[in-house]
Amino acid sequence: MKKLFLIGGTMGIGKTSICQCLKDELLNSVFLDGDWCWYANPFQVTEESRTMVLDNICYILNNFIHCSAYDNIIFCWVMHEQTIIDKIISELDIEDCEVKNISLIVNEINLKNRLMEDIEKGVRTGDVIKRSIDRIPLYEKLNTIKIDTNNKTIKMILDEIKKL
Repeated sequence: MKKLFLIGGTMGIGKTSICQCLKDELLNSVFLDGDWCWYANPFQVTEESRTMVLDNICYILNNFIHCSAYDNIIFCWVMHEQTIIDKIISELDIEDCEVKNISLIVNEINLKNRLMEDIEKGVRTGDVIKRSIDRIPLYEKLNTIKIDTNNKTIKMILDEIKKL
């Protein structure tokens, strides 16, 4: 049976880094970062673009699920609302998949420190701090497995995910 890892968390929590490492550790794995489906200039969030991005994500994930080369499908995105998760899952052919729906959790201090590092590197702009911090409580309400990332290394977080 294939495993499908849906990994959500607020901006700056380390989803992409964790998923890249998870892909490298799991045999026959493939990774899709939902952000890749949003790379556009200018970045426009409209009902049409939101629908298109979700359609693209589900299409790609279903192709990965149907491909015999992959046993582990890893997906990450800012999934801060249950409706986002439910919409994605409802569009996937998961009959032969064990779904691991995970939310990475962090406290405000650790998140702010991680985001400040990104801002200093020029990877993010300062406005991301408030938006990310405001979303922290939303993840506690989701029907997901919660993994606390506070003061943990990527390896420690990976070990928790692999035990699921």
